[in-house]
Amino acid sequence: MCCDDDCRCRPLGFLLGLPFAFLSLIICFIGIVVWIVGLFLSCICPCCFCVTVLVEFALGLIRAPISVMKWFTEQIPC
Repeated sequence: MCCDDDCRCRPLGFLLGLPFAFLSLIICFIGIVVWIVGLFLSCICPCCFCVTVLVEFALGLIRAPISVMKWFTEQIPC
């Protein structure tokens, strides 16, 4: 049941997105490992630009579960 005009409460989209959020959670853990390795490499050689790109990519992987759940809940109408 929607509380306001924006219709933010979409339980069906949340339930349909759970399996995909679980898969992106696994990818998130891979991103955490890549992020730690990238931070370690950037401390060793801070002049290397590709390590910075690697760390930014890992942060995107870490944020993946939240992005997936937002996308699925927005796709289901009220």
